Amino acid sequence: MVRIGMHDQGLPIKASAATSGFPSCSSFFPKIIIPGESDLLWVGKDVTCFRFPGLSLNQKLIHVVFNRMGGLSDPPYNSLNTSYTVGDSPENVNENLSRIKKAIEAEHLIFMDQVHGDSVFVIRRGHLDTQGKVPSVDAMITDIPRVALMVKQADCQGVIIFDPKRAVVANVHCGWRGNVRNILGRVVARMKHEFECSPSDLLAAIGPSLGPCCAEFVTHEEIFPGTFRRFMVRENYFDLWAVSCLQLMEAGLREENIEVSGICTRCRTDLFYSYRAEGQTGRFATVAMLH
Repeated sequence: MVRIGMHDQGLPIKASAATSGFPSCSSFFPKIIIPGESDLLWVGKDVTCFRFPGLSLNQKLIHVVFNRMGGLSDPPYNSLNTSYTVGDSPENVNENLSRIKKAIEAEHLIFMDQVHGDSVFVIRRGHLDTQGKVPSVDAMITDIPRVALMVKQADCQGVIIFDPKRAVVANVHCGWRGNVRNILGRVVARMKHEFECSPSDLLAAIGPSLGPCCAEFVTHEEIFPGTFRRFMVRENYFDLWAVSCLQLMEAGLREENIEVSGICTRCRTDLFYSYRAEGQTGRFATVAMLH
């Protein structure tokens, strides 16, 4: 089992041109950092994952985006599925979660009953006896070291928000419904209220998720606010990465403090799960933990 530490060296991976030819959030916000697959810090052999270059400079934070490889689950969940609710064997999920916990050397691995809402849960020490699960929410915040916050994904965004000065971290599940409800803005406001975080100090990273190449919403006039139309890159296709960047900046984050992986999950089912591409499938994990 590979251990994922702060100083592990990144392994190169062939870059993908899956989203090439489409406007991306860098077209809207030039200072946004989009490293690209070959510049992300890939680590591991059996359990493969990556870290964001910018976030990795912080000694107080351990963060990992796991791909779908290195687990026990059989197709269509092959193989590092983290969800109990998609039809996979609970025994396989238990083992997969155990491998993730061991890989990052966490004392506690906490995950949510994700409901595509805007509720935020603050993890205090009294919550650590929840056997890993917290209530039906879509974001968690903590200031407790060695407590790993995990988001499960298959096209939705996993967004890590970190305060290097206050040593506070949040992990957010943000799909299009989360964007409509501005869950990212709510998380930043909660960090400010609960921990006196200054939004201008915060760092954020948006992981693999539905890219502008594949984010088609034919009913967008019914489900999206008019402000989203700015990010329609062609008819019915939207750059939700850019939407999230704007919502983070409107909450007070600096543009240059935001990283975006630039990996579309629907295009890269070799690496990640995608509900849109595969239907019945697993969920990969984005994990953030204070050191």
